[in-house]
Amino acid sequence: MSDFTNNELDNYDLLIVGAGIFGLTFAQKAARDGKKVLIIDKRNHIGGNAYSEFDKQTGIEVHKYGAHLFHTSDDAVWEYVNQFSKFTNYVHRVYTTYKNEVFPMPINLGTINQFFRASYTPDEARGVIKKQAQELANKQPTNLDEQGISLIGRSLYEAFIKNYTAKQWQTDPKLLDPSIIRRLPVRYNYDNRYFNDKYEGLPEEGYAKLFENMVREKSIDIKLSTDFFDENFVFSKKNTVGKMPIVYTGPIDKYFNYKYGQLGWRTLDFEKSIENTGDYQGIGAMNYADLDQPFTRILEFRHFHPERNYPSDKTVIVKEFSRFAEKDDEPYYPVNTPQDADNYAKYQQNAKAEPGVIFGGRLGEYKYFDMHQVFAQALQAYKNFANQL
Repeated sequence: MSDFTNNELDNYDLLIVGAGIFGLTFAQKAARDGKKVLIIDKRNHIGGNAYSEFDKQTGIEVHKYGAHLFHTSDDAVWEYVNQFSKFTNYVHRVYTTYKNEVFPMPINLGTINQFFRASYTPDEARGVIKKQAQELANKQPTNLDEQGISLIGRSLYEAFIKNYTAKQWQTDPKLLDPSIIRRLPVRYNYDNRYFNDKYEGLPEEGYAKLFENMVREKSIDIKLSTDFFDENFVFSKKNTVGKMPIVYTGPIDKYFNYKYGQLGWRTLDFEKSIENTGDYQGIGAMNYADLDQPFTRILEFRHFHPERNYPSDKTVIVKEFSRFAEKDDEPYYPVNTPQDADNYAKYQQNAKAEPGVIFGGRLGEYKYFDMHQVFAQALQAYKNFANQL
């Protein structure tokens, strides 16, 4: 960590705004190539929303901003992250509680047979779903409700998707765009592995340790709890743009002072509690499909690392609530209405003209990415711009 009292712009080859995955990856690659890098972040930790910490009372690793499960089929990304941490063989599985009954997700042959109280073969199940999905005949879906029915039929859609989506979006699915669920995966076997990727696992020592290992290069300095838009700060936007290369991973609309309006996001609220049991729900993630439960899911983090020696009499759970983000909330998922898309296109044009600034990451590109996608994009971005540093 460093404090800055004088104008020290000449001491650095690159400024990274935001210590999330994109920023850390870009910084690590630049430092390996001999560049002097400064990373700043408004939070008091690195890692962005993927940051995790160990609960003081139980010692259980908690993902502070919701569950982050690493998975990828990209050999280059897998090789890259394994430089900084060994990974466990954790395989993510999810279950859904519907009318006080627990079903495996994504929808698979087990879900279908349990729901319909049947013993369908894979071909029989395909026939059932195909027949149910024909309810709207050849009508082009005009909203999410119709899209869901046309994909998996009314019964499964209304049980597992409709109300869960309504809680996520705080909106009746009949008022939501059908593009939100362009497809709904259905497996006609009993495989309930949540992801299909070639590689999957979690950092053995936790995400925080992985991120620390990424920025161990002596040519990387980090300053936390620092606002890029505070003009009294030496390395503020006002003092740096046009004077040094910058990687900006914050909200793109904020960078341009919301000149075309604020982009819409959904955010998450978390309700953490410590329960006096060694196992609260038997799985790391339990979704709740009914409207009588205001939260969308409960996370129990001990199940992410069954290999660890966690206490047998206490566990940490987190209830997750979804809502539209206000200006000071942490953005998670872009709403991306037609107006949002139009405004983002304008911001994007402005970004292309911004001298020496690379916009990246979820906030900088107004797009939701999985973790492995952000690593891949940062690696490609560095490859594209390395010769300009």
